[in-house]
Amino acid sequence: MKATKHTITSLVLTGVLLLALLVPTTAVVQQPPVVKNIVLVHGAFVDGSGWKSVYDRLSQKGYHVSIVQEPLTSFTADVAAVKRVLSRMNGPVILVGHSYGGAVITEAGNDPHVAGLVYIAAHAPDAGESEAANGVKYPPAYKSLVKPADGYDYIDPTKFAADFAGGVHEELASFMAYSQMPTADSAFHAIIKNPAWRTKPSWYMVAKADRIINPDLERLYAKRANSHTIEIDGASHSVFITHPREVTSLIIDAATQALNHK
Repeated sequence: MKATKHTITSLVLTGVLLLALLVPTTAVVQQPPVVKNIVLVHGAFVDGSGWKSVYDRLSQKGYHVSIVQEPLTSFTADVAAVKRVLSRMNGPVILVGHSYGGAVITEAGNDPHVAGLVYIAAHAPDAGESEAANGVKYPPAYKSLVKPADGYDYIDPTKFAADFAGGVHEELASFMAYSQMPTADSAFHAIIKNPAWRTKPSWYMVAKADRIINPDLERLYAKRANSHTIEIDGASHSVFITHPREVTSLIIDAATQALNHK
């Protein structure tokens, strides 16, 4: 009897040990894959520095974050700048665009590295559309755009804070106004040929107090792309600066869901 009890006890302990070893392994296997590469694309009149708070938050959570610095000299050059960064990625990418950057990622997002798109108060034109033409159909509130003879537009610095950077700290808004990147007017008239949101999952943030892009146009973009959509009360066009926590959260949603999207 002693030998029998000892044998039974040994078998039970062996079984418990095997279960202890198998359970964590099974749990890891069952976890859905997460995209770890994030590429951030700025809009017109600004540069990539506006993504700093979002970059910091994503980096602290273990994401590999890259920021594209577009030349803003032409739509083609800006798409090429995004693709140049995407070509360096090892694995799938969540591609994020703000404002005019949304039009850029709509074309650049066809790159095979891209698993999902995130639009932050951004343009997402369909095939045959341009953001300029869509802006005529859904007029924005701002009237501060200056269009010089050289073809490079900018926003009147004295009106930049009110129209573009509502909610941004006064000193930062002033710095943005006087360090803005003039943008080729032709870039806004570029016709989209192959919108990536038609074949890839997308997420969209509507800035409800946006004066640069009509919020109703943002809603139209989000609805027809079947984007996972959130709206931010009181947010200006600079929502990527004023609401970094919410922007980061939406990007993480995309990173955790894109590869499992149906």
